[in-house]
Amino acid sequence: MSSDTPPICDYEGSDYQTTFWDEGSRAYEDQVEAVALRRLLSESGRLMLEIGAGAGRNTPRYQGYERVVLMDYSVTQLQQAQVRLGRDPEYIYVAADVYRLPFVDGLFDGATMIRVLHHIAEPLQALLQIRRVLQPGSIFILEYANKHNLKAILRYLLRRQDWSPFTTEPVEFVSLNFDFHPSAVRYWLEEAQFDLQRQLTVSHFRIGSLKRMIPTKILVALDSAAQLTGDWWQLTPSVFTSSKVRGTASTPPPGAFFRCPDCGQGLKDETEQALVCSGCGAEWPIVDGIYDFRGS
Repeated sequence: MSSDTPPICDYEGSDYQTTFWDEGSRAYEDQVEAVALRRLLSESGRLMLEIGAGAGRNTPRYQGYERVVLMDYSVTQLQQAQVRLGRDPEYIYVAADVYRLPFVDGLFDGATMIRVLHHIAEPLQALLQIRRVLQPGSIFILEYANKHNLKAILRYLLRRQDWSPFTTEPVEFVSLNFDFHPSAVRYWLEEAQFDLQRQLTVSHFRIGSLKRMIPTKILVALDSAAQLTGDWWQLTPSVFTSSKVRGTASTPPPGAFFRCPDCGQGLKDETEQALVCSGCGAEWPIVDGIYDFRGS
């Protein structure tokens, strides 16, 4: 990794999918996120980039796309996704850094980044990279952890927390775990040449006692209705946004896909073991069907 690259939150070796989702009593959170994605996703598309795909929890929800690139910094997370989804040609597994995306410009006609921005130390830098690899007019769905949520506001007013939910700077409550103000996220999207189309507020009822007392089906139905207020106010712990990329339509040259994260040269020389850059000589391994662009 380049010395000037921001720090990365690495889930290598983590059992996050099992402990947090499968065994963590988060069926409500998972289902309301599925509702939000159904509302925001395009009905069809050619190539989707899923940034921070992890073990592939959301990947089956992108059925309208012909192919999906699952990108994560952790190889072990991608290996779990392979077990879950298989090695069907419609899935491409890529280990890479969001600040140094290994794809040619304008490659994708859709992208999502769900439960990832809260690990990003330099959001605008990451969004500029995502904008680069998206075709003008394509859809980008971004979820973020909202510091301006009702619980944080009440805690601040009752003097039970020091940081203000009303100011726009991020709050880092644990190392590389950030909550963001909606105004800041909207500003970064604007700066990165995204036109915000829609906002959905998600996880209105993320309270342990409510999830224990009220059936998940009812909470999901209530949340589904409440999500529609997202363009009016953002007071939930999770906010989904849908944006379009500015500009006129363009596509990369035929056959272009990967590019070298080090020098930006298109990568065409592929062996069974690696992609080799003709520009700088860097070799990027391919191990068990996973393209590894993380570098040293």
